[in-house]
Amino acid sequence: MSWLDIGPVDQIPLRGARVVKTRLGCVALFRTGEDEVFATSDRCPHKGGPLSEGIVHGRAVTCPLHNWVFSLETGEAQGADEGAIDTYPVRVEQGNILLDVSRLQGAAAA
Repeated sequence: MSWLDIGPVDQIPLRGARVVKTRLGCVALFRTGEDEVFATSDRCPHKGGPLSEGIVHGRAVTCPLHNWVFSLETGEAQGADEGAIDTYPVRVEQGNILLDVSRLQGAAAA
């Protein structure tokens, strides 16, 4: 794994998100109300909505365009919706967010 320090976890509000731009597209970093951090692709597979602008609830995010709900843990759509988003390993060490960028390196710019 190749870990990149994204910055302090407290720069993301509880039940909020931030975006990191990569060569493979944007990665959304989410912080839950329970202070857990998750990383996923920022695009909803339904209509390309920016998931970082969605509503974080529990361990899920709701797309702001058409209310599709995705698990932040697995990326799978919940309920009657079908599809999935990419998820990426992330951890918090000494108050900083570390994102595994192994799958995000070496591709053409998005």
